[in-house]
Amino acid sequence: MYPLEPSTEQMRSLADAAGDFVIEHISNLADAPAEDIEGFEKLVEELREAPPEGGGELKAVLDELARGAAKTLNTAGPGYLAYIPGGGLYTAAIAEFLAQGINRYVGLWEFAPGLAQIEVNVIRWLCDLFDFPQEARGILTTGGSMANFSAIVSARKALLDDDFLDGTIYVSEQVHASVTKSAMLAGFASRNIRKVATTADLHVDPGGLAAAIRDDRAAGRRPFLLVASAGTTNTGAVDAIGELASLAEREGIWFHVDGAYGGFFQLTARGRERFAGIERADSITLDPHKGMFLPYGTGCLIVRDGAKLRAAHHASADYLQDLAGEELLPNFTEYSPELSREFRGLRVWLPLKLHGVSAFREALDEKLDLARYLYERLREIPGLELPWEPELTVVAFRGRYDAASKGILERINASKRVFMSSTTLQDRFTIRAAILSHRTHRERVEEAAEIVEKAAGA
Repeated sequence: MYPLEPSTEQMRSLADAAGDFVIEHISNLADAPAEDIEGFEKLVEELREAPPEGGGELKAVLDELARGAAKTLNTAGPGYLAYIPGGGLYTAAIAEFLAQGINRYVGLWEFAPGLAQIEVNVIRWLCDLFDFPQEARGILTTGGSMANFSAIVSARKALLDDDFLDGTIYVSEQVHASVTKSAMLAGFASRNIRKVATTADLHVDPGGLAAAIRDDRAAGRRPFLLVASAGTTNTGAVDAIGELASLAEREGIWFHVDGAYGGFFQLTARGRERFAGIERADSITLDPHKGMFLPYGTGCLIVRDGAKLRAAHHASADYLQDLAGEELLPNFTEYSPELSREFRGLRVWLPLKLHGVSAFREALDEKLDLARYLYERLREIPGLELPWEPELTVVAFRGRYDAASKGILERINASKRVFMSSTTLQDRFTIRAAILSHRTHRERVEEAAEIVEKAAGA
């Protein structure tokens, strides 16, 4: 049994055991199945329990944790090519351990000015990455969903009054579900959301957008928000960001870019070229737990005019009247729905300090190369259709008919070495290979292509 305040020796023993556990887990990721949840029903039944009245030994607890982690999708492994893979940098895990151990509150800067400055450094770097001005501000969130939510709330506050139910939002039919969900949570019914059709390359149609805005104004509605995608989840398609920025400026509406999946390709020359005009956005959603390979629970929103982000989230209270203002540092609670939260900035800052920006740029360039290689490799396989060239790192393909596509996916995932997912595009069952795990390299992509080739020929 361990006391709530363990001794120095006990703390060292706990940390050593936990560190050994994590190191062994990470060391085994390369050879672990990409998917292994068979028999999970028995496992969850065995793990279902109430907390004990008395404490137990760490080894027994870690053994139980290992059993729980055994039946999973290996989202941080080299063969997981489904959805958008997660990260799992070891240095970020160290950062999280340090942040939770230090346990300092940075939501209000005067509680820990130095640590608040570290988080400010992270936000400023992200703003600089997209050439945002000095008055820009941002928040680290739990993910892209919360970032999109805060973006919608900021746009609503900036351009609508309290009676906002005639406000309209414009999105692509390929938009991520978190955008429409966030709009609902921000108080907008489905009738307020215009899903605009896409062109053959799955980019939102600017002409269709302009027509929808014109029709809504004629009907007495108030267009206020346009959302573009810097890499859709379905295919990695990048909307014509510069053209949409000009449309938003002409119409006087807020321009938000959802870059949760693709945003960090801005680090690369190819990404900057494809995102031309993104620096004109009013706000951008990013997910460091995708493009920077960090642990789940690390998202971000940056806003060009930081005062508008603050205006949408700040609420005062008598018990906060003694707190310092923002002359030196921002109070993050005034820019976010959250008051209490962990010190998220460290899990971004520490890997950047230890690896340097170039390490992330090189890794993302490699993923772009791997996606192009897989696309070209799959084009050689008879019986496959690849309707869209990869713009980022999602490769979409299918068989000649839906039953063939489903059979191919089943054979791919049955290999346990590679795991892919599916979607429906243009009323067709389509397989997706998403390359974003930092552990995916040329050898595993070639293995994936060989598995697809055998499945397509079966």
